[in-house]
Amino acid sequence: MEKKNKNFKGVKELKGISYQEITNKNAVEKLKQKRQIKRTVDELFKGITSGDTTSLSQGITLIESTKTEDRVLSNKLIEQCLSIEATKSIRVGITGVPGVGKSTFIEAIGRTLAKKGNKIAVLAVDPSSSKSKGSILGDKTRMTELVRASNVFIRPTASGKTLGGVGQYTREAIILCEAAGYDRILVETVGVGQGETAVYEMVDFFLLLKLAGAGDELQGIKRGIIEMADAILINKADGSNKDAAKLAMSAFRSALHLYAANTSGWSPKVMLCSALDHTGIDETWAMIEAYVKFTSTNGYFQKKREDQNVHWMMQTIKNQLNIEFFQYSKTKKFIKQQIELVKENKVSPFVAAQAVLRQHKSSL
Repeated sequence: MEKKNKNFKGVKELKGISYQEITNKNAVEKLKQKRQIKRTVDELFKGITSGDTTSLSQGITLIESTKTEDRVLSNKLIEQCLSIEATKSIRVGITGVPGVGKSTFIEAIGRTLAKKGNKIAVLAVDPSSSKSKGSILGDKTRMTELVRASNVFIRPTASGKTLGGVGQYTREAIILCEAAGYDRILVETVGVGQGETAVYEMVDFFLLLKLAGAGDELQGIKRGIIEMADAILINKADGSNKDAAKLAMSAFRSALHLYAANTSGWSPKVMLCSALDHTGIDETWAMIEAYVKFTSTNGYFQKKREDQNVHWMMQTIKNQLNIEFFQYSKTKKFIKQQIELVKENKVSPFVAAQAVLRQHKSSL
């Protein structure tokens, strides 16, 4: 019983409930009721800026909604969050193939930062099933220690149909987290390989986790995700895998010399770590801080954020046009007609697509 009470201490939403009540059904019901309260945008904004994690969770849920009425409200909430002087943060994107140990690494580095007094937000993106459209969203279960820290917020999100390893509204979630005072934002991608580049457009530092002895060393000579990385971290450099990790580190360092110099002026680093043994974690964060200092001095840090804002303005326009296009009643009806024609081989998919676009344009 004592152990259960201790675990419940880390659930920040139970503030105001005595520890004697924690195992009581009334306490659980009180938590459920708090989560179900429908709040106005102004109430959400006030809650977010005052550090209420329930408001932050509900705010992110709102901005992830594709309902027309919710889009209006979410835009207002984002605008309010942008109107204040948000916490100066460091945004770190963390990617790597499934099984490389991203969640374990995030828990290790997150605990280190939490002990230093930082407020950490972890935005973890889980893959969505192409069949059921569902997602496990199990990142919290893999960060059992970090989830109990009072200065840590973990939000798992389904990737949906979005490509690039992140959710469609991960960028907006970052804005809300910064408005809530989180100064260290860790974005964990789905982990599907070379295509995970969308996260690069929303973070300050792009960290690529690799494994030794899994064929990943050969990826060092390929373009794509590796040339975007500000650092490559060989994870699981422990036990009998240490020697293989050192060889992998040497291979990646040699491969990086084949690439052109980064526009930031920063030379990408290759390091070893073991999230399990907690070795190399402090050194990794020291490297990230060195990068921030270096790029802040030469002006690249601010320029990159400005470029990212422009990129996400254009991306938001595309997303909004996409939503409005497929929700337009006349267009939806015409698309169904064209689908039947395509199925019957009466028109080609290309001709049908062109017909849909012409019809939509003429109906506006």
